[in-house]
Amino acid sequence: MAFDVDRARTETPGSSEVAHFNNAGSSLPPARVTETVIDYLRTESRLGGYEAADQARDRVNDVYASVARLLNAGPDDIALTDNATRSWQAIFYALPFGPGDRILTARAEYASNAIAYLQIARRTGARVEVVDDDETGQLDVADLRRRIDSSVKLIAVSHVPTQGGLVNPAEEIGAVAREAGIPFLLDACQSAGQLDLDVEKIGCDALSSTGRKYLRGPRGTGLLYVRPELRDRLEPAMLDLHSAVWTSPDEYAVDPTAKRFEVWERDFAAVLGLGAAVDYALEWGLPAIEERVTALGSTLRSRLAELDRVAVHDAGARKCGLVTFNVDGIPADQVKAHLQAAKINTSVTHATSAQYDFAARNLPDLVRASVHYYNTEDEIDRLVSEVAKLAR
Repeated sequence: MAFDVDRARTETPGSSEVAHFNNAGSSLPPARVTETVIDYLRTESRLGGYEAADQARDRVNDVYASVARLLNAGPDDIALTDNATRSWQAIFYALPFGPGDRILTARAEYASNAIAYLQIARRTGARVEVVDDDETGQLDVADLRRRIDSSVKLIAVSHVPTQGGLVNPAEEIGAVAREAGIPFLLDACQSAGQLDLDVEKIGCDALSSTGRKYLRGPRGTGLLYVRPELRDRLEPAMLDLHSAVWTSPDEYAVDPTAKRFEVWERDFAAVLGLGAAVDYALEWGLPAIEERVTALGSTLRSRLAELDRVAVHDAGARKCGLVTFNVDGIPADQVKAHLQAAKINTSVTHATSAQYDFAARNLPDLVRASVHYYNTEDEIDRLVSEVAKLAR
């Protein structure tokens, strides 16, 4: 069945205002997400914050079920946070590391994750190792397997890096991790909402993501999946009266579900908005979304590659909806500004956000254009035309 792009654009008010190719930064929300957030805030203003939250308790619980369906998990395996980094950190900083322990990651790893690895290495004497890429530019699973021994305490990889269309081979990485009995933490910040994710097929022990990117939810929302076998072994680095119960003056008990990685205070309007966004994605169907986003990404990538003085830098055997490029002799920020003046939103991936990758490939800052299913071929034509003007 053909994807109903007209419906998607009708239900996305912002699509009539701008050609939005910054979906890997923050997507345009569907109207129902915005309305869900505003309706809750109005209720809160009438009833009071605690009272509105009490009234919405069942709806909030439904968000856990929706995220669980999105990932093929159970509701007890899901935590809701205020952003993807917080979700990722909740697992990473709960893991024990000591001198000589090794953390294996990918060359395409994101800055926030890499900084956390380096901080823990400095604190504990653990070591960070970057697994080689294969000839396609994705993580080399054979090299990963060669590095496995008893000193490896974590495999942590970004599924889709911030700096390009690469999709790392998560299922193959998960197979190596399961075989070795090593925790596997997958950063799905850029893949949740554009790719069909199944934590059972992937075999990850934990998965983190955001609401604002391809899921089209509000900013200030994040989600976390934690496999029971891992969470039962971990006590979060920080606890409060939501993640644990004060059982006696000298004792406490940690929540048995993934809620042990949450905190009590939250933005309930944003949580409900996230639930509306996940339900909206599920209605479209993630396989259909993935097919359209991947096709649009491929079209944009090939069109840009045809232009003189334009180089596309997406690696990997499998690619998705992120497309990164540069125009010879023109700084990425200047390209972005030119496009924005033409009402075309893109973003810039700075080399400081991808030190392992950009240094190895000797890349400058890149323009990132990230498509979503509500984008059109006409919008791609406009973007390519504007880039061609700069490249003359």
